[in-house]
Amino acid sequence: MLCGMHGGTIRVMVVDDHPVVRDGVTAALARRAGIDVIGDAGSKAEAIEAARRLRPDVMLVDLHMPGGSGVDAIRELTRAGATTRCIVLTMDDDDESLQAAMRAGACGYLLKGSRGEEIERAVRAAAAGEVVFGAGVADQVKALFDGAPRAGTRKFPALSDPELDILDLLAMGHDNAAIARRLQLAPKTVRNQISLMLTKMGAADRAAAVAAARDAGLGRGCE
Repeated sequence: MLCGMHGGTIRVMVVDDHPVVRDGVTAALARRAGIDVIGDAGSKAEAIEAARRLRPDVMLVDLHMPGGSGVDAIRELTRAGATTRCIVLTMDDDDESLQAAMRAGACGYLLKGSRGEEIERAVRAAAAGEVVFGAGVADQVKALFDGAPRAGTRKFPALSDPELDILDLLAMGHDNAAIARRLQLAPKTVRNQISLMLTKMGAADRAAAVAAARDAGLGRGCE
């Protein structure tokens, strides 16, 4: 799923409680062709309000903010059906933070200290519908998907809780309309969530996702 970009320009918002970090990231992206930093925020409440008002294509989000975490902000936007693609930009390199962010609906994870070129690549990849991980967490992501025994590892560690709910219903054989009714979501939200979910799973299509879900034991609930 591609973002609804404006005239080919990727609209970006930067969320961090430290003005110096916001200014630094903004400066790193300011002269990149086709990227426009349209706003910033320093708290969860500001991030939610600005995201709903400005509708950025991509949002770079720190995990630690006043009034709630970046994970909380991403989860709230995901559940509201926002089309903004969220990339975490944080100092935290532990497995628990990584998995929590991806379960909440993040489509990428970068560590602070990433060079401007890496942030730019991540923004462009996210806007194109891809899931991106910085070099600093690449080994952890590979270990999670390879099934290495890490605390909290799940069959689909990159999927958010809402996506897992949808995958479970897909594995039961429900179509988009039925899933929307079951989860009390808009059909468009279900469609967007499935598109992102397939990308995260590396599944070629719905059938492949369903097969993987059933192999993992999903789809066995009550009809």
